[in-house]
Amino acid sequence: MKTEQHNSLKMLQWMMAASLAFPIALFAFAATNSWISTNDIADREIDRTVDVAHEHALKVFETIDRSLSEVNEIVRDRSDDELRFKADAMSARLRQLTDALPQLKSVWVFDDKGRALVNSLNLALPHLDFSDRDYYKSHIDKDVGTFIGANLLPRPPYQGAAFFGVSRRRTSVDGSFTGVVQASVFPEYFEKFYARIGRAPGSFFALGLTDGSILARYPALAAAARLDPKGPVGRVLSTNPDGRLVTISAPGDNVERRIGYRRLAGYPVYVAAGLETSAIRDRWLKAISYHLIFGVPATLLLFGLLLFALRRTRRLNFEATKRREAEEALKHGQRLEALGQLTGGVAHDFNNLLTVIRSSVDLLQRPDLAPERRARYIAAISETVNRAAKLTAQLLAFARRQTLKPEVFDVGHCVNGVTDIIGTLTGSPIEIVTHLPDKPLFVDADLSQFETALINIAVNARDAMKGEGRLIISVTASERLPSAPMPRKDGYVAVALADSGSGIPADQFERIFEPFFTTKEVGQGTGLGLSQVFGFAKQSGGEVTVVSEVGKGSVFTLYLPRVVGNVAPTIVSSEAPPIDGHGLSVLIVEDNRDVGTFTTDALSELGYATVLKHSAEEALDELQRSAGRYDVVFSDVVMPGMTGIELAQEIRKLYPDLPVVLTSGYSHVLAQNGTFGFELLQKPYSIEQLSRVLAKSGNWRKAQRETA
Repeated sequence: MKTEQHNSLKMLQWMMAASLAFPIALFAFAATNSWISTNDIADREIDRTVDVAHEHALKVFETIDRSLSEVNEIVRDRSDDELRFKADAMSARLRQLTDALPQLKSVWVFDDKGRALVNSLNLALPHLDFSDRDYYKSHIDKDVGTFIGANLLPRPPYQGAAFFGVSRRRTSVDGSFTGVVQASVFPEYFEKFYARIGRAPGSFFALGLTDGSILARYPALAAAARLDPKGPVGRVLSTNPDGRLVTISAPGDNVERRIGYRRLAGYPVYVAAGLETSAIRDRWLKAISYHLIFGVPATLLLFGLLLFALRRTRRLNFEATKRREAEEALKHGQRLEALGQLTGGVAHDFNNLLTVIRSSVDLLQRPDLAPERRARYIAAISETVNRAAKLTAQLLAFARRQTLKPEVFDVGHCVNGVTDIIGTLTGSPIEIVTHLPDKPLFVDADLSQFETALINIAVNARDAMKGEGRLIISVTASERLPSAPMPRKDGYVAVALADSGSGIPADQFERIFEPFFTTKEVGQGTGLGLSQVFGFAKQSGGEVTVVSEVGKGSVFTLYLPRVVGNVAPTIVSSEAPPIDGHGLSVLIVEDNRDVGTFTTDALSELGYATVLKHSAEEALDELQRSAGRYDVVFSDVVMPGMTGIELAQEIRKLYPDLPVVLTSGYSHVLAQNGTFGFELLQKPYSIEQLSRVLAKSGNWRKAQRETA
């Protein structure tokens, strides 16, 4: 009992000490975070203000530039005497420009001696010489484009506020110098604008030239200021000429400010905006003062809150543990339900296919079977095997475990080619409209799976339109996936299929990509078409999205990663090698004895010389004894011990000129990494397919040896 009391007192003492130390540490932590947050907010505010000032200045100078171009057009091909003679009319036209632009004080036209020919003030004094002005001198020797000069005062007898000149060169037909057109711009126009947007305490704005001249400034200075290119600000500008955020003491008043600056594209002008660091510090002090207001009561109540928090946390942890256990149990149940649905669907479809095969085999065993009926039953078996293979491929596609054969192809060209097939499947009452890009859009994907995905979506659209309507197929480029916040460097190619069908009801929308989910009647669909599209898109690094509204149709969009640069579509030869295998020797590696025996017998019937081995180790031993007798190695991928891929890689290393053909119905290694550069024959395969691929590889080896 005493021990418990002692421990309780000791705990109270620790908590009393902590009641002072903890608030101090908390306040220091909060003050630090507040300081960082205040500075971050100020930087974002400065960035936004620089954007506004930059956009404003850019539009002003572009407007002045256009006005000077217009003046140049007005005086083009006019002689100096003609301009002097029509001074009143020309002044009126120039005055229209200045009246429309509040930033302009006046517009001038000078001859090649620096004398005013005409201006918007209609007060030209021909005897005055302006050739010493920077806006004139800069154009004498060469065409410098649009020149922006430093602030100047009007030359007597002209009066008024300070201005800076924006000028352009006048040239004759032969390109020689004939004078200058110049606009006098009010710096105070910018200063008034800065005063309107700079309402925050400590706001600062400046407009200056790249040579350090300050054109406009807010707050204004009593005397003109100029940046020293070798000073602190000048060094920052030379190091980061395009713009950044810096903390500097501005020339003229030496007030420390946080300033952001940016250069105007196409002009030797910088726009700067910022806040005084003292104003930012005042914001921070105001923010942390609220922490002090709540700090004292928090210290007094800390003991009770800690005790309450401890009890509350224990209860919450207990409840959270129970909730997690319940959620895991629910997820496990949902997984079992999904697995049961998938298993049931697969069993149902495969049992139907096996029923057809079993019935056909039984009928083929009947004596005295008519030849036409025998041919029909054999065709039924062949067709059913193809349907079973397609069903397996769709399941692997949905699970993203199919072995893809990627190749580079132009999506627009492929869509254009497959449109005829889609038209045949949908029927003439459905109008098919395609919108294809002018330039090729390349992707690196499995062409066959891509075409299958388009056909599956089109068939789904046909059923939704009940055989009549419009199907629009569009191919465009996209920077990012709808579910990805960041764009991809090369972007994506989006293929959208929009139908005018009935749309997808809300209660079915979340299930359309589930395997074996279909709203069609029995026998009209397996429910794996859209599952194949989903699996193909994901395994290819893309995505498929659906937008649908009941009564207004649906839009399925397939996104695939785009390939850019110097790419060319993969050209697949359609020239089939001869099936005859006479003179070719094949080493068959197959762990399944029934499959191995069937393959050996079939190839022997076609004239191939075959040797069967049931493991990769036996095959390597055989090659070590007599590798030269074989023209090609035909190996299964999934085998106990050394896999077919490992065997092929070993053969490539030991016998580089001996081709290897792989076969597999499924391999997770192939699904993840591709075929490693080896020829692949998908199971189930026909004898014709097997003979073609073996003849292609074997004849190549045979030709190599004959050449040697």
